[in-house]
Amino acid sequence: MSPSATAEMPSSTTVKPTKANIGVYTDPAHKLWVAEAQPSLESVEKGDSLKEGEVTIGVKSTGICGSDVHFWHAGCIGPMIVKDTHILGHESAGVVLAVHPSVEHLKVGDRVAVEPNIICNACEPCLTGRYNGCEKVQFLSTPPVNGLLRRYVNHPAVWCHKIGNMSFEDGALLEPLSVSLAAMERSGVHLGDPVLICGAGPIGLITLLCCRAAGAEPIVITDIDEGRLAFAKQIVPSVTTFKVERKSAEESAKDIVSAFGGIEPTVALECTGVESSVAAAIWAVKFGGKVFVIGVGRNEMNVPFMRLSTREVDLQFQYRYCNTWPRAIRLVKSGIIDMKKLVTHRFSLQDAVKAFETAADPKTGAIKVQIQSED
Repeated sequence: MSPSATAEMPSSTTVKPTKANIGVYTDPAHKLWVAEAQPSLESVEKGDSLKEGEVTIGVKSTGICGSDVHFWHAGCIGPMIVKDTHILGHESAGVVLAVHPSVEHLKVGDRVAVEPNIICNACEPCLTGRYNGCEKVQFLSTPPVNGLLRRYVNHPAVWCHKIGNMSFEDGALLEPLSVSLAAMERSGVHLGDPVLICGAGPIGLITLLCCRAAGAEPIVITDIDEGRLAFAKQIVPSVTTFKVERKSAEESAKDIVSAFGGIEPTVALECTGVESSVAAAIWAVKFGGKVFVIGVGRNEMNVPFMRLSTREVDLQFQYRYCNTWPRAIRLVKSGIIDMKKLVTHRFSLQDAVKAFETAADPKTGAIKVQIQSED
């Protein structure tokens, strides 16, 4: 597509799209549907909906996150509640279609990955560089802020990261990779550390790729699903897999340590948020070890407090990420992190309901489902 200017907004650089904007919605009644969305096709054509500092993105690939399915099925995650019609999606990459005159570092045609947050730049977390803790953050797809599962979306250019010739699929995977990179940095995994990864879902598998790239050894990954454990073995053949059985957390921990060959892990990266899994990780790590919880769980849970206390185990948590996209892009472009096998199912934007049903059904064997819009 070639750039064109319009009479309505001559100072904007735009590309003329041809199809109406549509988005993927849910609501408090747990319905899921595809319908018209904003900005409208007319608005995108004119470029008149862009605010200072914004660009219009033609979204090409968007991954379905477990949180998207949870907002659909449960209507909430903790205090974040779906109270009205709501657009899902926050793992996206696409192409710049229009640029506000105030934006200088992006141009029409640039391929970008979207970091799905807008921050206040004034609170302490923002001013100290930990903007994931912004007190007024607008995180796309978290109610009431609409998400990225649309054909077109306006977004601040500062949060649109150039990906060059990287595929849009890989560009969309930079968001879950950012979750894992934040965990790697804050958990302090070092070369040669024995590491336990709890959960072989998309975040657990990407964390596995990161741990292998970081030189952790040995690595054990756990799950209740043999299919996902087999997938983990496929992408990192050297990993030891451990199928979780119905046992107490203490008994499970003993079996996990046996899977390590008798070595107690230095770090456990807990990717499920499930109480029994967190507890097993606490029982498994060495004296002075760390359990780093990436997964999202219930509002309240019980943990083996005295095990934490008498073994000086650090229990640490994560909320999203910050300052990860440039590193993620470098790792994918260099081939150090290769996530291509993780995308197991692809659907068009019009078939988004089927995509969500596939992502939500364990019987499908889906790892990462992506919704794609090539028009």
